[in-house]
Amino acid sequence: MEIEQRGVDTVPEAERTSGPRDVVAILLGSNLALGVIVFGWLPVSFGLGWWGSLTSLAAGTVVGVVLVAPLALVSLRSATNLSTSSGAHFGVRGRLLGSLIGLLLSLGYTALTLWVGGDAVVGCLHRMLGLPAGAATYAVVYAVLAATTATSAVFGYRMLLRLSNILAVGLTVLLLAGVLAYAGAFHTSPAHGSHYLLGGFRPTWLLSAVSAGLSGPMAFITLLGDYTRYVSPTRHRPRAVFLGTCFGLVVGLLVPQLFGTFTALAVDAAGPDYAGPLVAACPAWYLVLLLVNASAGSVGNAGLMLYSMGLDLDAILPKATRTQATYVVAAVSTVLVFLGHFAWAAQDAMTSFVLVLTAVGTPWAVITLLGFARVRGRYDPESLQVYNRRTVGGIYWYTAGWNLQATVAWAAGSAVGLMAVDTPLYSGPLLRYTGGIDVSFLIAAAVTAGCYLALDARRPHPLPRETEEDAAVTGQGPAVTV
Repeated sequence: MEIEQRGVDTVPEAERTSGPRDVVAILLGSNLALGVIVFGWLPVSFGLGWWGSLTSLAAGTVVGVVLVAPLALVSLRSATNLSTSSGAHFGVRGRLLGSLIGLLLSLGYTALTLWVGGDAVVGCLHRMLGLPAGAATYAVVYAVLAATTATSAVFGYRMLLRLSNILAVGLTVLLLAGVLAYAGAFHTSPAHGSHYLLGGFRPTWLLSAVSAGLSGPMAFITLLGDYTRYVSPTRHRPRAVFLGTCFGLVVGLLVPQLFGTFTALAVDAAGPDYAGPLVAACPAWYLVLLLVNASAGSVGNAGLMLYSMGLDLDAILPKATRTQATYVVAAVSTVLVFLGHFAWAAQDAMTSFVLVLTAVGTPWAVITLLGFARVRGRYDPESLQVYNRRTVGGIYWYTAGWNLQATVAWAAGSAVGLMAVDTPLYSGPLLRYTGGIDVSFLIAAAVTAGCYLALDARRPHPLPRETEEDAAVTGQGPAVTV
């Protein structure tokens, strides 16, 4: 294995050797870990029982997949990552919005994965070997997991794909064994001593659907292109890539989340901690398997997030290499891990983080998808790379590198979304008009779509002159550059 040298530049056709099965493998192998499992604990910590948790997680996940999965087709056509591809619609400088959103999303989820995985590793080692569960032990475990994760991310896509293929099988076996391990104490009623976080079932159910269910697919709004840019549109039909993405997201997210709900109810983890009760109630025979999931699963899950972060920072700072950017974001995420353990209230921080970024990320995804539909999936790879090459011009230059109409629509949708969000740390003023129910992502999406179409619909979108290869993929005739 060699360290991948490619950053966010265009992937040549000769290197696009992956297929839909590889996309599925990555989405399965990277998600069957504690960093995703912990989101199944959130509904239980909100006061929901099994059926309320299951239905809210399923509803949120399906809605999120419907919105997010089509983004996989963008990089299939552009041959670069999603934030860079969004330059066709936001402008080659305006696409920095996507890079920043992707960086923050991946940063938070990486820290969360390492934090939860590290807590479980320490708990298992304490029970198995009597290792002291003090601050020094946590610090060492976090550092080891972060260093291992950074190494896998630095090696790049091919290494992560191989790791995901192994984890997809191995972690599935571990989850099945976990069902047997905790089945004896499982119950469908809410955890003992819990109560509805928002005072009633319906608002709490919706909070769970958004913060635990919808947030899973939303974490991938800038990540999917990291994988599909290596899939050739001349050898694989878009339909196969889309269906593979849908399958990978639904199964890869819903299965571990429901395992998290199952185990949280079995161990009555209604408080601010999930890993502690999970390890304390773990049968002795399952401790080693839980340790493997907490360590190897965390490395696989956080590795892909860290890889994406390296690409996003590389896109923001073109002078930096992907390797340098990856090490920088690894250090920052490690700091957040320590804050998550020693300084923050876990449940409140997690919930607020995902809700706020969902409100900001949804408008970006809406504009990128609408733009993709308007150009019928046709991109000019050279013009997309203008900012990365520190030059100017190209068909996506717009106004000094910004599509002002798209930027205004994104800002309007994000502002309205933030005013309608309801988190444990902040409640927006629009909640009084929604009955106290957080539907910020729906409002943000509607406002963004309305503004974008109103401001930009009548203006011709830049289209590249279609090559013979493009015509073979789209089945359309040549286009005229606008």
